[in-house]
Amino acid sequence: MAEKSTSAQQSQFLGRGWQFPPTFSSVSNQVAMDEGEININQSIDLILQTRRGERSLLPYYGSQLSSFLFRAQDATLKEEIAKSVRYTLLNDEPRILVEDVVVSYTTGTDSKVVISIVYTIKQTNTRHNHVFPFSILEGTNLAVRA
Repeated sequence: MAEKSTSAQQSQFLGRGWQFPPTFSSVSNQVAMDEGEININQSIDLILQTRRGERSLLPYYGSQLSSFLFRAQDATLKEEIAKSVRYTLLNDEPRILVEDVVVSYTTGTDSKVVISIVYTIKQTNTRHNHVFPFSILEGTNLAVRA
């Protein structure tokens, strides 16, 4: 009996929510749900993709990653992004403890910043790694015609 209640407590702590983007089952007419670690990874993505101030009822929810667009790719930018991600997740995702944030740049024409987040889920004490691709230059596929 104690084993069941511990499992239920962990499940409740880890959470359960709609898949993002929302999908529906044609058979049961129910929304598809995610739980556990998948729910936490989706939450991290949603937090980092939401601009701070975008949600009117939660003005401090979200990240400020959009403020780093069109900046020079240097060591200072890496550090600023890492600090911003760490601060954002500290405030908006209480189920995890962020251990490390590593920022790296891709080479080539896609010009992306890859943010690797190493975190521990507080309730289960399990360690996970999450990779978030962030595009530093939007509209890089535009051609200039003379």
